[in-house]
Amino acid sequence: MTELIGGPEPRPVVIVEYSEDWPRRYDAERARLAGALGARALRIEHVGSTSVPGLAAKPIVDIVVAVHDVDDEDAYRGALVDAGYVLRVREAGHRMFRTPARDVHVHLWNEGDPEVDDLLLFRDWLRIDAADRARYERLKRELATREWHDMNGYADAKGPLVNEIKTRAREHGRR
Repeated sequence: MTELIGGPEPRPVVIVEYSEDWPRRYDAERARLAGALGARALRIEHVGSTSVPGLAAKPIVDIVVAVHDVDDEDAYRGALVDAGYVLRVREAGHRMFRTPARDVHVHLWNEGDPEVDDLLLFRDWLRIDAADRARYERLKRELATREWHDMNGYADAKGPLVNEIKTRAREHGRR
């Protein structure tokens, strides 16, 4: 069961052109996360559309942090709160913190969770495959014209294409 801290937040989905500021923002947030979590952060990666050069996106930097046990919030929550992040999503095996400005989302998963590998597979494939990158951008722009009860609906609507692209990336990796 997913718990949205603060409840649903209807917000428009705004897609903007790629910004060279996004990798710099990631670098700054990565340093802040590494400083706050120390050895508890086993892996920190820039994921999502802002991690793909040239891809239009919501101007929200998504970061994955792998930890030993994401369900043990006591091991990291205080450090993230002290560093200025706010808990937004709590679900089995996953937490999402964000900045108060809502421009950075920090997703915590267990080290070895297949979701981390999937996020990296998707990111890496979009970085090299222009056709899938363009298809994904077209879908995001079309979905941004709709109203969403919350961002989860928008994310769910992208699911079929995301899964298709991940399947293609996996098949390419097997060759």
